[in-house]
Amino acid sequence: MSDGDAQIELDTSVGYLLKEAASALRSAMEAVLRPLEMSVTHYSCLELLAQRPGLSNSELARGAFVSRQAMNVLLQALERDGFVTRPEQASEGRVLPTRLTDLGRSRLAVASAAVRGVEDRMRSDLDGSEREQLRLLLARCVASLTAPTPEPAAPH
Repeated sequence: MSDGDAQIELDTSVGYLLKEAASALRSAMEAVLRPLEMSVTHYSCLELLAQRPGLSNSELARGAFVSRQAMNVLLQALERDGFVTRPEQASEGRVLPTRLTDLGRSRLAVASAAVRGVEDRMRSDLDGSEREQLRLLLARCVASLTAPTPEPAAPH
């Protein structure tokens, strides 16, 4: 097998196209969030808290695809700016559940509308059934890659 046989053709690689789409999406989201003085991670954190109030630092980090340390720094800034509140002490264990403030909710509403516009633009050439099909296919791809890998069968 030569090196050429193992090469991925970028023009037909689904993985490369997904990465290119993710990069274009992130750039477009950053462009609409920048005037709001938000990053994609900032927005993702607020959106997660709106939809799942009380998430811990670790849960927020996983949901926003950042490290726990990066999320902690972001949460401190969001708290300082009045977008979120966290209790001084955990009611149980070490978890400090984070909640949006009224200011956080109002800023999120503006940011969500901007991000929704980006997603609408991204899908603008797709009809309703294609949009749903794209969503379902991407969800299946994620499920395939996150499912436990079966153990190889032992040789007989």
